[in-house]
Amino acid sequence: MSNISERDGVRTVTDGAVIEVWIDRPKANAIDLAASRRLNDVFGAFRDDPKLRIAIVTGAGDRFFSPGWDLKAAAAGERSDEDWGSGGFGGLNYPRNLDKPVIAAVNGIACGGGFEIVLGCDIIVMEEHARFALPEINVGVLADAGTIKLRRRIPYHVAVEFLMTGRWMDATEAKHWGLANHVVPRGEGVAKAREIARQLADGPPLLFPAIKQLLRHTEMVAEHQAFELHDSLEAVQRVIRSEDLKEGASAFAEKRKPAWKGR
Repeated sequence: MSNISERDGVRTVTDGAVIEVWIDRPKANAIDLAASRRLNDVFGAFRDDPKLRIAIVTGAGDRFFSPGWDLKAAAAGERSDEDWGSGGFGGLNYPRNLDKPVIAAVNGIACGGGFEIVLGCDIIVMEEHARFALPEINVGVLADAGTIKLRRRIPYHVAVEFLMTGRWMDATEAKHWGLANHVVPRGEGVAKAREIARQLADGPPLLFPAIKQLLRHTEMVAEHQAFELHDSLEAVQRVIRSEDLKEGASAFAEKRKPAWKGR
């Protein structure tokens, strides 16, 4: 049974362990201050709810994921230095301790802060007509989250050109540089994201936090230091000491599907 909630241009649909987060602000899904704070609240609640394990974020309609900041709201008085929420603009720029997988289903244009939301996700599904840009350079604004994250996702020279020219990138090029896990036909992005979410929902619950923590803490350190950090992470130690580890081995030996308990 699905549970649907809608407020401040953000619609959530919860079905079992999966929450879908829809940016729904016609005509283009631009995000104002209220929508950003709502997205932060949604992702914070997702992080803290033990029943929820996977999030999908997408845009309503078939043309726009999100172009980022609502410039009409900016013209009406919103400032760039507002409190957009603890995780920054859109909730995924620097979320705190979000150790659950987030899947982006990019259903069209994602530029500026909308593209930065995509960069904050763990698995990215793009529809074939999706397009991307960080056009802030054209109005003299630093795309701060995009600058920090893009270099970590694609080669340096590609990231620098993209940031300094504000040019557009289509889904085919994004896939070429490794920005997309999957490129699917128009209208099939959410279906593919749901397929991935179902697969993840069948996985061992303790492994996702361990994987995300280990990736986050070892991103910029030498390999030998990474192994030392591995031993110090509580999420990793929980896996090592877990009943699920024993269950996985038993299920393999008995040729059956594991019955994960999350402990």
